[in-house]
Amino acid sequence: MDSSTVYNAETPNHPNLQISARDCLRRTFGYQDFRPGQDTLVESVLEGKDVLGIMPTGSGKSICYQIPALLLPGTTLVISPLISLMKDQVTALRGRGISAACLNSSMEESEYESTVQAAIRGDYHILYVAPERLSSPSFQWLSQRIRIPFIAVDEAHCVSQWGQDFRPSYLKITEFIDQLSPRPAVGAFTATATPRVKQDILQFIHLQNPVYAATGFDRPNLSFSVYQPSDKDQLLLELLRDRFRQSGIVYCSTRKNVESVCDFLREQGFAATRYHAGLSPAERAQNQEDFLFDRQRVMVATNAFGMGIDKSNVSYVIHYNMPQSLEAYYQEAGRAGRDGCDADCILLYSPQDVMMARWLIEHGDPNPDLSPEEQAEVQAKDEERLRRMTFYAKSKRCLRGDILRYFGEQPPEKCGNCSNCVPDCEHVDITTEAQMILSCIARTKQQLHRDVIIDLLRGLPPAQTPEGFSLDGLSTFGLMKDTEEALLQAEVQALCDQGMVDLSPETPGVLLLNDLSKEILFQNRRVVMRRGGRNSLGASKTAKGGEDLFQALVNLRFEISAKELIAASALFSDGTLREICAKLPRDKKQLAAIDGMGVYKAGRYGDRILSLVDQYAPTGKPSKAQLEKPKRTFQEYIATLQQRGQTGAYQPWDEKEDQQLIQELKEGRSKKEIAEIHKRTTGAINSRIKKLNLESKSISPKSTSAKRSNQI
Repeated sequence: MDSSTVYNAETPNHPNLQISARDCLRRTFGYQDFRPGQDTLVESVLEGKDVLGIMPTGSGKSICYQIPALLLPGTTLVISPLISLMKDQVTALRGRGISAACLNSSMEESEYESTVQAAIRGDYHILYVAPERLSSPSFQWLSQRIRIPFIAVDEAHCVSQWGQDFRPSYLKITEFIDQLSPRPAVGAFTATATPRVKQDILQFIHLQNPVYAATGFDRPNLSFSVYQPSDKDQLLLELLRDRFRQSGIVYCSTRKNVESVCDFLREQGFAATRYHAGLSPAERAQNQEDFLFDRQRVMVATNAFGMGIDKSNVSYVIHYNMPQSLEAYYQEAGRAGRDGCDADCILLYSPQDVMMARWLIEHGDPNPDLSPEEQAEVQAKDEERLRRMTFYAKSKRCLRGDILRYFGEQPPEKCGNCSNCVPDCEHVDITTEAQMILSCIARTKQQLHRDVIIDLLRGLPPAQTPEGFSLDGLSTFGLMKDTEEALLQAEVQALCDQGMVDLSPETPGVLLLNDLSKEILFQNRRVVMRRGGRNSLGASKTAKGGEDLFQALVNLRFEISAKELIAASALFSDGTLREICAKLPRDKKQLAAIDGMGVYKAGRYGDRILSLVDQYAPTGKPSKAQLEKPKRTFQEYIATLQQRGQTGAYQPWDEKEDQQLIQELKEGRSKKEIAEIHKRTTGAINSRIKKLNLESKSISPKSTSAKRSNQI
């Protein structure tokens, strides 16, 4: 950027301010326009004003300080409470080609020193630090040698003793800012803040006439449910089986529960890991990395895990135990659906949870920075928050409404997206249906597209099949003819989602059996599927490119993540991948316009992504009219074969024709020649040979009547 387009507090009225910020948003972050509240905060920071942003998780708070950091001269400081959060965000920024770094206590001395020297040279747009580091002499020395145009205080609710994440070190931030000359613009950002917490942020961070933007606490893409099950483990198992291929978090109130739940899920075949304060720092770091990189799908954790976790593709958060407050619950539940895709927030409530939460409040470590009177006041407030949390768990009203009213909003009476507003889904046993589907996949040699499998089960002959394929003798043809297409599609998708069938990595859409498939077929393993509630039967998650392309993109993301050591969701969110499936970009310019992509990532990964789009959704695909053309009935299919001269197709075989077939095989005739003689398809000849058991033994002209009696 040349000097004419540098923005700082001394040039607040530059005419290209909005244009440049929006251009940065599009090119660097891949978003076409600001979300509500972002533009106000970005513009105000670029004009040198203090800001306060209260925006729900997933609404893009970080954009509000990252774009000013790219446009302002100097290095923006971001004060963040967790080392893991700093590292994740630095990695994500570097993945977009942005120069960023962090200074923390986990760094080797040489690494720390080289980062300091790079900061003095002005190499970084953004530098992350923990609040504790601000008072260290070495960092104060550094702060006097770099130009700091803006300080962003992330997770600003930590400054309030009335918040669930109070950190006394946040109270020292103002002392550090007051030492800087000139004073930089200051911004405070948080996702959850009651009116009392908001006042504490304003007071203790000393924001000067801040521009305030609050976009509301509602997260429309989140669905809220509360269950009071007699057996938590069994319900948890059913909930997670529905979400086998998705990433999610299961929160427990104690380390003991984390250990037992994690062990239980592993025994049931789930890729689960754990996180709590009793683990070594090395194991916590490794387990978090495994979850971020999608090596483990399920994270079982106490509330020690997750503040600011930079993983956008969390599809569900399940609380195995009730937390101590609605603030804690909403912040933890809000870690789901950060990519804007639908996600579930589920609380498994039992009265014992209340007793456990009360015990934790009464036996918590006292805060040494508070007087006994203040400590007693905090405990009384904690007990009041627990009471409000219990009301939520037992509520018969709209759950979303209860949450939003707690944070001072006035929501409508019903949201239509919680277990109290819509009929709850039921879990239906589909073991028999699953066995029919899997049998069809097996009998067609695992070589047909999922849509063809569905057609065959419904008794609809496919328009195109592999060479040698025939419906003759296919016992699963029409086996589910009375099943609605939407229901059958949902059942096939349930098998895919629960990991009971695999998608072929080589042939788009082809279904393959796995070990779970065999347990269902031969050991009568039970299969259940959700019906009802949100995401009703037949609802497509992804348009145009379909689930096959989406899964291929997920696999590519995993490969890049493992190779480049970047968290999978930091590369591309599920929302970004689904938009690729919906819009099917054909070049890098179109790809860069996808939300969350941007020019840098389109250039770096575009060839591989576009190759998959072409493979799974070629430009020469059938027209919409062709796709909507009614499928042939079985009678129409037979008529087509007879017009080709195959008049024997689907006519019953008799003993005379069987003997003729045996004789022709003894004469060494090819199957194609035999098919022409019998006026049948080659597939029909193959099927008859198998039924007469002529492939595995030498052919002799004996009667087949004995074999006929054993045919199924």
